[in-house]
Amino acid sequence: MRINQLSIFIENRSGTLVKVLNLLKKSKIQIIASTIADTAEYGIYRIICNEPARACNELKAAGVAVALSDVFAIQLDNEPGCAADAVSIFSEAGIGITYMYSFLLNGKGILIFRTDNPDKAREVILLNNLKYICEEDLNALT
Repeated sequence: MRINQLSIFIENRSGTLVKVLNLLKKSKIQIIASTIADTAEYGIYRIICNEPARACNELKAAGVAVALSDVFAIQLDNEPGCAADAVSIFSEAGIGITYMYSFLLNGKGILIFRTDNPDKAREVILLNNLKYICEEDLNALT
């Protein structure tokens, strides 16, 4: 029901992002989706990729500050309003979304998110028959 995400801490200066991207390129890691949230001095580069554990090890070996974490991934129809409908289900259940990003993959919307209550989120996903994605599903779609 959850997938692994890399969270990479990078300085907001020229060359730090390209260093990470080149390390992943050299390791033949395929980035599926990514987002950057920044502050004045540092950014958090979040990545969904085809081999998250290996990517994490490669980046750590190169001295990059990286953490591997679990996030939820649900599949949505590629229609206006589907993301709003999905997020409403969690909101109505009293679950806060800590952060979220989305992308299209093979004609389907993929919503990646972290919540303030993962156990309740899991329950809500199952009770509402939301189409969740696990690592194997994601790799099969790419």
